[in-house]
Amino acid sequence: MDNNLEKELSWDDQIENDGQDFIILPEGDYDFEVTSFERARHDGSEKLPPCNKAVVFIKVTATTGESTTIKHNLFLHTKTEGMLCAFFTGIGQRKKGEKVTMNWNAVTGSIGRCKVGIKKWKNEKGEELTFNEIKKFYEPADGAQTKSIVPGQF
Repeated sequence: MDNNLEKELSWDDQIENDGQDFIILPEGDYDFEVTSFERARHDGSEKLPPCNKAVVFIKVTATTGESTTIKHNLFLHTKTEGMLCAFFTGIGQRKKGEKVTMNWNAVTGSIGRCKVGIKKWKNEKGEELTFNEIKKFYEPADGAQTKSIVPGQF
């Protein structure tokens, strides 16, 4: 039996895998791959009314081979349309200034380059926490590959 297969655990299963250590990458420019995304809903805030959002999981890899996955929210609202345009330009689905319909089915597996920052905040216990965040998606250089091959897609 292959114990490396992902599966649901029962309430009585034994566990042992501590998982990977949480890695904070230094601020800088990195290659990335979109590993998955989820459709979700933003409940609204002081800055943005309720709207749909995409929770995008972006694997960022350093030249040392270290990688981390950054959870990035893309809000589907006209107030954040510039961020949506930057993301879809960064993964090669649009050219700057071009009108395009967002193709969410082609997002997973997309690759590009981004600027990663470090964000610090305090939780409700007053503890300071640190995590990586995407600060900017870069427009691909002319001719640069921005989409990995998805099985069944040519």
